[in-house]
Amino acid sequence: MTSSSPAIDRKLDIDAIRKEFPVLHQQVNGRDLVYLDNAATSQKPLKVINALIDYYQGYNANIHRGIHTLAERATKAYEETRHTLKRFINARSEQEIIFTRGVTESINLVASSYGRAFIKEGDEIIVSGLEHHSNIVPWQLVCEEKKATLKTIPVLPEGVLDLDAYRKLLSSKTKIVSVNHASNSLGTINPVKEIIKLAHEAGAVVLLDGAQSGAHIEIDVQDLDCDFYCLSSHKMYGPTGTGILYGKKDLLEKMPPYQGGGEMIKEVTFEKTTYNDLPYKFEAGTPNIADVVAYKYAVDFINELGREAMAAYEHELLSYATERISKLKGVQLIGTAPEKVSVLSFTVEGIHHFDIGQMLDARGIAVRTGHHCTQPLMTCFGIEGTVRASFAVYNTRKEIDQLAESLERIINFMK
Repeated sequence: MTSSSPAIDRKLDIDAIRKEFPVLHQQVNGRDLVYLDNAATSQKPLKVINALIDYYQGYNANIHRGIHTLAERATKAYEETRHTLKRFINARSEQEIIFTRGVTESINLVASSYGRAFIKEGDEIIVSGLEHHSNIVPWQLVCEEKKATLKTIPVLPEGVLDLDAYRKLLSSKTKIVSVNHASNSLGTINPVKEIIKLAHEAGAVVLLDGAQSGAHIEIDVQDLDCDFYCLSSHKMYGPTGTGILYGKKDLLEKMPPYQGGGEMIKEVTFEKTTYNDLPYKFEAGTPNIADVVAYKYAVDFINELGREAMAAYEHELLSYATERISKLKGVQLIGTAPEKVSVLSFTVEGIHHFDIGQMLDARGIAVRTGHHCTQPLMTCFGIEGTVRASFAVYNTRKEIDQLAESLERIINFMK
C-alpha cells in the first residue's frame, strides 16, 4: 500500500527538471545512470552547484565579524538562508533556527544540551522502533550518563507504530519523545501530530527527525507544536554537511551551549564567559558558510516546484514501482504502511540484498542495500537488510521499468 495523495500536477515538466541535474546524465558500467538512492542523498540542481561556485569565486569571507565588503556579502547570504528556512518550516522566529551539520548533529545537540541539563535518574526517554541509529545512540548515551531509561514504541507488521503501546509507555517519568517524521528504511509517515499531543499531555518535550520529510512533506512546526525539528540539506537537493535544528525559543534559551568557541560568546575573561543570544549561542566557530549559502537555493528549488506537486508525482512513482516490483517472483515488500514517502524496501527469497545491489549497479542502477542504519528495525522483521529504492522528483517511470526488468533478469538468473 502507498500513501493517499493529491491529484498529480501535470504542469511538472520532468524532462526540464532532469536537465537541472548534471550528475544524472552519465553512464555507469556502460549504461545510462538510474539513480534510485535518494533517501541516502538527493542529487543537486545547477542553482545549488552555481551558488557554491559563486560564493567561492565572488565573496568567500568569514561571516558576522568582518566589516569589509566581502564579509558583509557573505553574512547577508548566510542569514538569508536562515530566513528562508524559518519560512519553509513556519517557525516563529529566526532565533529558533540553528545551523548544524545535519540531523545527526542536531539530535546530538539536543541530547547533549537539553538532555544532560534536564534528564535525571529515573527519568524515561521514548524513541520508536523505526528510528535511524542517529536517533537512538545519542539518547542511549544520555540514559547511561544520567541513569535514565530508554523505551521503544513497537512496530506493527505493516511497518507502522503501535500507538496503543505508545500510550501505555507514556507516564510522568517521560521527559523526551524523539521519533522520525518519516522512516528512512520503510518510508512510513508517522502520525506525529498525535504523538506530540500525547507526549505533551504527559509533560514531555518532542523532537522530530525530519531527514526524510524535508523534500516530501509540508512542515509547519507551529501547527505540529513540536519542540524540536531537524533537517539535513543533502536529503533535500542541497549540499552535504549542513542542516538545521529548530527549537522553541523558550527551550533554547534554557539550554546550555553545545560547544564553546568564537561567535557563541558575548564576553570572555579567564574568570567568566557570558554567552551570545540565540541563535548564535549554539553556533560556535566558523560555520560551513558556502554550503549554508547554497542550502537556500535547494529550498528555493523545492518551493518553486511546490511540495504538493512534488509529493503527488513521487506518489505516482511509488505506486507504480510497488505494483511492478511486488509482482516479481520471490519478492517480499518490507513496510506497507498506508501513508509513505517515496521509499520502497524489499527482499528477494534466496538472494542476498548485497548481491542484488551489485548486480543492479552492473546495469547502471543505484539502489541502497543493507540495514540502512536501522539494525533494530531489521531485527524486528527478522532480516539482515533490504534492497531500498527511493524516488525523487527527477525519477521516471522508464527508470522504474528498468529496475523491474533488471530485477526480473537477476531473479531468473540466480534461481
